[in-house]
Order: sequence, then structure tokens, then C-alpha cells
Amino acid sequence: MYGPEGPSLRELAVQALSSVERGYDLLAPKFDHTPFRTPDPVLDAVAAALERLGPFGDGLDLCCGTGAGLDVLARVCRGSVTGVDFSAGMLAVAREHAPAAGPRVARVRGDARALPFTAAFDLVVSFGALGHFLQGELPGLFRGVHSVLRPGGLFAFPVFAPPRPRSRAFWTLLGFDAVMRVRNAVWRPPFVMYYRAFRFGDVRRELERAGFRVELYTLPEFGRRADGSPRGRMIAARRLP
Repeated sequence: MYGPEGPSLRELAVQALSSVERGYDLLAPKFDHTPFRTPDPVLDAVAAALERLGPFGDGLDLCCGTGAGLDVLARVCRGSVTGVDFSAGMLAVAREHAPAAGPRVARVRGDARALPFTAAFDLVVSFGALGHFLQGELPGLFRGVHSVLRPGGLFAFPVFAPPRPRSRAFWTLLGFDAVMRVRNAVWRPPFVMYYRAFRFGDVRRELERAGFRVELYTLPEFGRRADGSPRGRMIAARRLP
């Protein structure tokens, strides 16, 4: 469906009718050839923003998938680089990659809702993971990130302005989410993957409740909308002492 190296329509259908974990295990070998992987321009923009705030010590990529975000951590962290994901298939592909951090990189299988770490990191990043969590899971997720950060540590991830209602992208994302909600209403196990899951205000409120001070940094690489607002920002949530 996404070219000769990407998954077929049948493979995507099988994935969509599986659990999240099993679905990503199946998709992992071809994941990097789909639009679901975070594009390199987004990774580079976040890395550039973090370089202006760093350097950092030890870094964690939350829901690291096939490991694209590990290269971002390698650029901005002087210490260890760790990726955590609950899909064994995605981690297997990540181990085949060779990020700039080389032997500093560890890849750990674990659930982001119950992270198997203590306060061991100065930076946690995440790319495209929030759509895999339900609204009620945000408080626990953010408390968990808070617990693995050292005091003063940073939780950073990109956010983008929603497409305009008249745009094709708006209706594409709305349609995708609608199909997923119908699928989850009639089929088990659920497959949680939504593109329009949370409002920015909800995310910010839950971060602050978890003990973070939230700052926003414009990602100038993506320009501005007609009203002058930036198309892309990086949320930088600082763990308060």
C-alpha cells in the first residue's frame, strides 16, 4: 500500500484487527516505510530545539518504536541513551539500527504506563506516542514520566496545530479516528491509535498536575499559519525540584 517496501492493505487490515502490541509486532519490519513513522524533519527540528536547551545527561525515548528518536537523544545527551517500548517486534528492528550513540544505547521492553526505571534520566522525549493512550491514562502516564526524571529534568515532545476544517488533512484524520472508534466498539481486543485524541489544554493541565512546569518552544522549520501562529511547537515540561 505504501510502495514495494511498505505493508500491503491485507497486512494493515490484520494489524488493525489485532491488539496494539501484536499489531505493532506484525508491522515492525515495514514500519519505517509507512507514514506512521515520525518524519525526519520533525526529528531534526526537535533535536535542534533541544540542542539550544542542552546538553543533557542521560536520555529516554518513550515508546521508541523502531528507534528513530534515539538518534535525537544521541545528538543532545552526553550520557546513556535508552529506548523503551512494549512491542518486541519494534525493539528487534530498533536493535538493527546503529544510532550515533553506538554502545551507549539500551533498548528495553516495558509498558510506558509502568516504566521500569527509577529517577535515572535528565531528558525524556516522545514522538507520536500520545495517540496510543486513552484520556484517563494521561495522569498516570505523566506521573510515571515525572518519576523517572531527575529533579530539573525535561519531558519534551512535538505538537502541531490541527489542520483547518476545510482541508483534506482535517477530514482524513477525522475519518481515521472515526473508523478506529467504530472498530473498537465492535471488536476486541481494542487497538488504541487516534490522531485527534487530546486537546492541547488537556495535555498541559495534566502535565502541570503531575508536577511539571510547561514551556513552549516554536519549531520555526514548519513556518506559521495565516493567523501568525506557529504550525509546530515543542512542549518542554520541566520536573520541578
